[in-house]
Amino acid sequence: MRYAIYFSMEADHPLTRAAASWLGRDAFGEDVPAATGREELVADPARYGFHGTLKAPFHLRGGIDPASLFDAFDEFCAETPAFEIPEVVIGQLGPFFALVPGMDSHAGINALAEACVRTFEPFRALLSEADIARRKPDALPERQRQYLLEWGYPYVFEEFRFHMTLTGPVPEADRSDVRSRLEMHFGPFAGKPLATSHLALFVEPERGAPFHVERIKPLKTA
Repeated sequence: MRYAIYFSMEADHPLTRAAASWLGRDAFGEDVPAATGREELVADPARYGFHGTLKAPFHLRGGIDPASLFDAFDEFCAETPAFEIPEVVIGQLGPFFALVPGMDSHAGINALAEACVRTFEPFRALLSEADIARRKPDALPERQRQYLLEWGYPYVFEEFRFHMTLTGPVPEADRSDVRSRLEMHFGPFAGKPLATSHLALFVEPERGAPFHVERIKPLKTA
């Protein structure tokens, strides 16, 4: 079993519903229409569920039980102020499409991600050799390779890029069409602010199984 700290909206949030209908899956366990004709395009992000990674999936360190993690998660949410990402847009990370912060919209979410990485690090078991190998460390830049070994994930701190994944890798010849489809589907949300009012604790029951929302908590409001 692995755990992850993700940004997520509530189950009934309009963006959650739009993402579920695009991916053909809802990590909250609600029924959604099948993603007809795009199953291969969305297979990987659908398994993880719609989210933005803050603390990447990890096994619990030996001697720590899930209840301790849940308590720490609840406390972190209660003490962490909610805020707003000024703008989210449809963007690309290499061959993948995702919702990402617009220009000059990164500071708040980057600070939240760093706080999550540091706060929940004591709960994380060290990566196995197999887990390290899956990340192809020899192909990573030196700093990302160091972060992988020290923090269990190469994309932390200044290497972090917040994103809510919408596709798997898209061949270059298909990207214009896929972008058009995404702009049509997510048009009501692109170019708009997005409130970061909740965090979610996701669980992967066994390696390769779909992730689901174990608990979701509101962040602190004034």
